[in-house]
Amino acid sequence: MLKVLGRVTSINVRKVLWALDELALVYDREDWGLPLRDPKVPEFLALNPNGQVPVLVDDEFVLWESNAILIHLAEQEGRLLPDQLGERALALQWLIWQATELNPPWGYALNALIRKTPGYDDPARIANSMARWGAKMDILEAQLARRDSFVAGDSFSIADIALGLSIHRWMMIPTEKKALPAIGAYYQRLLERPAGLAWMGPGTP
Repeated sequence: MLKVLGRVTSINVRKVLWALDELALVYDREDWGLPLRDPKVPEFLALNPNGQVPVLVDDEFVLWESNAILIHLAEQEGRLLPDQLGERALALQWLIWQATELNPPWGYALNALIRKTPGYDDPARIANSMARWGAKMDILEAQLARRDSFVAGDSFSIADIALGLSIHRWMMIPTEKKALPAIGAYYQRLLERPAGLAWMGPGTP
């Protein structure tokens, strides 16, 4: 049986869990990651030397990095990636963009406004983080305004899972935000999916 190591408060763990649920795959999950269980112990580092979640364990096969896990699951099951080569490339483009461009700007604002991390209380840095995050959201808004369904075409893909969770975080952050109507409509479409609703529910920013 598949096993996922990671805590559900991790956005990257929820990516994997959403994909598994979309694929109707049976799996077990073990809590790993602070504050629940320290991943820097030898037992966990033997599986992922980075000491980070999630980790997918499938008998003797072990895989870490959430986007690599998403691609592996999609290719293994023959679903959640478009068959048409161009749309497939676009889905992978947006999947990579989510990790490398969309996520990094939100760090300070997330720690300040949601996690309430001590030391993250500089109003100027919060504003800067939100402005940089908003600029990336504008890029996604423009893409989604050109489409009536999903980010890479007519079919739901792993890119939509990653982007949906990032959008959910944007929606949940308690501060004034610009209107992004195409993103708002897309977010509602994703919430209509049972697995999307399960992993973008209240209390999971």
